[in-house]
Amino acid sequence: MNILRRSVLMGGVAMMGLSVAPMAASADELAEIKERGVLSIAMSGQYPPFNFVNEQNEVVGFDPAIGTEIAKRMGLEVKIVTTAWDGIIGGLLASKYDAVVGSMSITEERDKVIDFVGPYYNTKRAIFTKAGSDITTVEQLDDAKVGVTLGETHEQWARDQGYDIKTYKGLPELLLELDNGRVDAIVNDSIPVLLAMKAGQYDLAMVNDPAAEPIGAGIAIREGNPDLAAAMQAALDSMMEDGTYLAIANEWVGGDIR
Repeated sequence: MNILRRSVLMGGVAMMGLSVAPMAASADELAEIKERGVLSIAMSGQYPPFNFVNEQNEVVGFDPAIGTEIAKRMGLEVKIVTTAWDGIIGGLLASKYDAVVGSMSITEERDKVIDFVGPYYNTKRAIFTKAGSDITTVEQLDDAKVGVTLGETHEQWARDQGYDIKTYKGLPELLLELDNGRVDAIVNDSIPVLLAMKAGQYDLAMVNDPAAEPIGAGIAIREGNPDLAAAMQAALDSMMEDGTYLAIANEWVGGDIR
């Protein structure tokens, strides 16, 4: 396990500018969580159909369903916390919640400061424009205004390409800005945008991105918690084995995304 000793931590891959003092290794938190009886999990609440706030002001979607089922199999209640994505790792390290179950891509940069359970599904980077756009290749993004969600891995990727970017709080805002023509293209995980297109919410086109590779989404926890990691992984594995995971995936994303 890595010891946290960086003064700047990554929220997504983008820098959050959060200062953290050196910390000594602490005891595994599973016993404390079990004594409390509640597993606190965080997500943005702005990433439909994976996590979003419905008309009844409830946080619903694939992620909360997975997190709730994991907690249930650990003998725990669940508490769902919504927070801005660009500060979500900082909140985890500050012990504001026990885990992030929010469709977080597993990356080397993130793995330097947190641990992951899973992956619990797989997706990949995708580029979308409005249907009929003149942009049909990745190379054309050099002269485009590109929308990304603040703190996501896609933001850092777009910055690394040197694109002219605009950042947004979450996917609904990102899609709306593309639809209204305030950006020429957006970069996001493929699944939620494809589902929005399938539902007839947006008339979009996907730009072929040959360099994009599948990436796993994991559950983030603080380092130094092997017992907690093992308990959560065991719960996740059992869900996948007995059909519960597939039922949740069918309900929220229309199929198996492992």
